[in-house]
Amino acid sequence: MSDRPGWRQLSELLAPGPWPPVDLKMDFDQYVLACVLSRALEEIDAGEATATEATGLSQVELRDILNRSFPAPTIHAFCLEDVRDVEPGIEEELLRGLLLAHARPGASASVRFAKIIARRALRHDHLWRELGLFDRVELSRLLSTHFPALAAGNTDNMRWKRYFYRKLCEAEGFSLCTAAACQECKEMENCFAPEEGKSVRVEP
Repeated sequence: MSDRPGWRQLSELLAPGPWPPVDLKMDFDQYVLACVLSRALEEIDAGEATATEATGLSQVELRDILNRSFPAPTIHAFCLEDVRDVEPGIEEELLRGLLLAHARPGASASVRFAKIIARRALRHDHLWRELGLFDRVELSRLLSTHFPALAAGNTDNMRWKRYFYRKLCEAEGFSLCTAAACQECKEMENCFAPEEGKSVRVEP
């Protein structure tokens, strides 16, 4: 079994089954999906959300991901036959639109991650934690891979969720604050403080 944390956590959350060996060179996108799905399973088990509510993906999209990338028994844990697709709210639509506008052209994986990120960004914790990732570095890699121009614009290393909302406000001609420069703003640490904290995954 791979010791990639996302894959391992997902396998631990599910009943024992025929999990194939996966080495440390497993595809990064698949690793991120395993992390996201592990968070989704936690919310499903806690009665907090359905699979579609937790991921922002449709039932069809989730079924396709599970059939293509994960062992057959995995799909049953998500109870897809009992869930319905959830229409995004206005805030989520704006976030999704921002990401899609900067997604890699013609990349279906980028479209999928735009939906996932927009949904998980509505949660209250750091985005990397809400995605089930190990740290902010992994989130930065994900964004640089699928939304390179958007990620490259964060030259001051602003917190990612704060950066997204700043870009949305700029697009509408608004400003998040009235400070002449970030260094003069009393709320500076809310935008630039280190995104620290433990991963939501339980490490051995």
